[in-house]
Amino acid sequence: MTDIAWIDKALASARPQAVAALLRYFRDLDLAEEAFQEACLRALRTWPDKGPPRDPAAWLIFVGRNVALDHVRRRAKQTALPDEDAISDIDDAEADIAERLDQVDYRDDILRLLFVCCHKDLPATQQIALALRVVSGLAVRQIARAFLIGESAMEQRITRAKAKVATAGVPFETPGAAERVERLTAVAAMIYLVFNEGYSASGEELSARVALCDEAIRLARLLLRLFPAEPEIMGLAALMLLQHSRTGARHDADGAIVLLEDQDRFLWNAPMIAEGLALVDKAIRHRRPGPYQLQAAISALHARAKTFAETDWAEIDLLYQALEHIAPSPVVTLNRAVALSRLKGADAGLDLIAPLAERLSGYFYFHGVTGALLMELGRNAEARIAFDRAIALANSAAEAAHIRAQLDRLHIDGAEGERKSKSGSARRPV
Repeated sequence: MTDIAWIDKALASARPQAVAALLRYFRDLDLAEEAFQEACLRALRTWPDKGPPRDPAAWLIFVGRNVALDHVRRRAKQTALPDEDAISDIDDAEADIAERLDQVDYRDDILRLLFVCCHKDLPATQQIALALRVVSGLAVRQIARAFLIGESAMEQRITRAKAKVATAGVPFETPGAAERVERLTAVAAMIYLVFNEGYSASGEELSARVALCDEAIRLARLLLRLFPAEPEIMGLAALMLLQHSRTGARHDADGAIVLLEDQDRFLWNAPMIAEGLALVDKAIRHRRPGPYQLQAAISALHARAKTFAETDWAEIDLLYQALEHIAPSPVVTLNRAVALSRLKGADAGLDLIAPLAERLSGYFYFHGVTGALLMELGRNAEARIAFDRAIALANSAAEAAHIRAQLDRLHIDGAEGERKSKSGSARRPV
C-alpha cells in the first residue's frame, strides 16, 4: 500500500508540469485542468494498490492526454464531417499529438504556462491570480488571502481571466524576447506569491507546503536562465533562498512559531544562505536597485549576523526607507516600524504605524506588531485589545497560539504587578 499523504504531495508537485503540458498540446485551459483532475482521480484509485509510477508527472500527463483525447473524440462526433475531399489527405492528428507529448522536453513547460497566464491582455491582478490558480493549483481561498480580498471577489477575478484567455486567442507558446521582458514583472510577482503561500504554512501544513517554496525557487532559477543579467530576478531568487533557509528554525517540535530573535541559527540552511548572498552581491554590482533586491539585502543582513544582537538595524532601517521610496506600501512601513523600534524604541515604532491602522485593520501582522510594541511599553490593556484582534485574524493555528502565548504573558505580568502593589500597600505606613 502506498501512503496516501505521499500521493497527495506527488499530485500537488506534478500539477504545474502536467497542466502546462496538456495546455500546450490541446490549447484549451478548461480541458487541460479537467483532464488533470481526472488523471488525479485515477491515480488515487490505482496507486495505493499498484504502487506509484517511476515518474508521477509523466504518468499523469499520459493519462490526462488520453482523457483529453476521449473528450476531443466525443466532441468530434457531435460535429458534422466536412466533404470527403477535404479530409482524405489529413494526417493522423491524434498520433501527432501523442508523438509530441512523448518526445517533448517538459523542462520549460511551467515557465511557458507562466507567461501565458501573465499575458499583457490581462490586468496585472488577473494575471497573478490566474497563474496561482492554474500553475500552482492554489485554492481560491488561499489566493484571496494573499491579495487581502474576499473569496467571492477572487473567484470572479479568476473566472474573468480564464474567459479572457479563452476568447482572446492567446498563443500557447513561449513569447519572444521583447514580450518576455514586458511580462517579467507579473511573472516575478506571481512566483513570489507562490513562495509566500508556502512560507506562511505552519504546524501540520509545513511539510506539505514547503514544496511550494521549493517550486517558487525552481521557477526563479528558470527565469535566471532566460534573464541571466536581470538584477531583479537575482534579487527575487536571493530573497526566497534567504527566507527559505530559516525554515528549519521557524517552528519548534510542536509546530509553535519561533521568532527570529529566538531561532537557533545553526539550524539555518548554510548552502541556501551562501547561494542567496552570492546572488545579492551579484545583483548589487548592476547598480539598478529594485524591490526584490532591497528585500533580499535586508534578508542578507539578518543572514550575515551571527547572533540576533549583532543585527545591523540601522542599515535595515535605511533599506526599508529606500523600499518605501520605490515601492511604497503599508506592509513595507509596518516592517520598517519593527526595525525602527529596535533602534529608537517601541514608541518610535508605534508612531510610524499609527497612520496605517485603517488600511491594515484586517491584517493579522499589524495587530500582532502593535500588541508587541504596546506590551514592551507596559501598556498592557491596549496590548490585550490588539492581541485579541490579531487572534481573530490569524491565518493558522500556530499564529493564533503565538498570540495566545503573548496574552498569557500579559496575564502573568498583570498578576505579578497586582501582587507587588498589594504587598507594597501592606508595608506602607499609615
